[in-house]
Amino acid sequence: MFSDFDKVSTIRQAMPAEGLFADKEWLVSPDAFPIDARLCDQLEKLGHRLNLFNRACNELYIRSVAGKQPAWIADYLDRGKPPELVEFSRKKEFRADLPLVIRPDLVLTEEGFTIAELDTVPGGIGLTAWLNQTYASLGEDIVGGAAGMIEGFNAIAPNADILVSKEAGTYRPEMEWMARHTGQHVHAAESYTATGSQLIYRFFEQFDLANIPSVPALMAAAAAGTVQITPPLKPYIEEKMWFGLFWMQPLREFWRRELGERHFLELQKHIPYTWILDPAPIPHHAVIPGLDINRWEELGQFSQKQRDLILKISGFSELGWGSRSVVLGSDQPQGDWQATVAHALAEFQHHPYILQRFHKGRVVEHRFLNPSTAAFETMRGRVRLCPYYFIIDGKAQMRGALATICPADKKLLHGMKDAVLVPTSVKG
Repeated sequence: MFSDFDKVSTIRQAMPAEGLFADKEWLVSPDAFPIDARLCDQLEKLGHRLNLFNRACNELYIRSVAGKQPAWIADYLDRGKPPELVEFSRKKEFRADLPLVIRPDLVLTEEGFTIAELDTVPGGIGLTAWLNQTYASLGEDIVGGAAGMIEGFNAIAPNADILVSKEAGTYRPEMEWMARHTGQHVHAAESYTATGSQLIYRFFEQFDLANIPSVPALMAAAAAGTVQITPPLKPYIEEKMWFGLFWMQPLREFWRRELGERHFLELQKHIPYTWILDPAPIPHHAVIPGLDINRWEELGQFSQKQRDLILKISGFSELGWGSRSVVLGSDQPQGDWQATVAHALAEFQHHPYILQRFHKGRVVEHRFLNPSTAAFETMRGRVRLCPYYFIIDGKAQMRGALATICPADKKLLHGMKDAVLVPTSVKG
């Protein structure tokens, strides 16, 4: 039987000398984050639904390009992308290629959970694998098991070369830890040269391609069939505006047909209502659904209570990850909010923005070791839960779930030095 201090000591001793995130720290807890069997079952089913969702997104884009769905869909998704990348992403050789890792960012609410966004080039794979392994050694019943993340990643990228860019350098230590346990190899993306028929795991963002000299040769090798790249170089798949397209009335029958009625209705419960900020005028007698405004400029005039809304860039930008562009309207003064909305509308041609309903996380209590006092304390916090699904033989398998518990006064939930990071366990 481990004491709490024994657990924390074991966790700290298990930490690799080079760490897992470069220059990042978090609070250590002796306990995994507990969820009940019902929520665990919901998360298992969510993986299948999100896999179907990604397939449907890919199909909708392809049909739009082919003229079998409205052209404005592909036009939205291609905005701001280099023409050569758009052309490459449309090659018939890659038509069916989809990301093999899906990680939703879930906010646990009083009603259940909401999906803040999807990430298909997610950080935290190595960190969660290490957490699962370490806490399982302490007797915890960890979601995915001690080796689930390692086995899942190895299954989708066996013997792969993992390419990490300078821009994504924060995550290189965790990918090197993972590679040591799978036989894969980590390389600097900028200087990489393929030497034969290889599988490449891409750990860099597509907006950064211009800064990675090796990319043109990799794209040529992929087109020739000598290199396979996963996640695929399909920038349209990684746009956050898919949630807005999901809620559009003209596309409802497409989603119902592609997802199936039951999965469509279940995703409606968890995908927050989302709008794409397109400044194009609408008829004078019409309003934007759910907001009852005729012009987006009216959004800037909303009261603080009405501004319980999240505004963020859709993708293909250095501001598109890590909450860099995320603004909660109710946290901004009126003038700042008006300026934020005006900026988002002005950026539409090159960097579309989306607007989402904000869902406040429920408060939980979780113990941690205060490094200042060397005493255990209980944090009242809100949880971002990140299950990791690996697409193995076409099916989504949950192999771990990272819980980030942030102080309750933080409305935007992301990794920070005063947050607790732990794996997830099943209780009861």
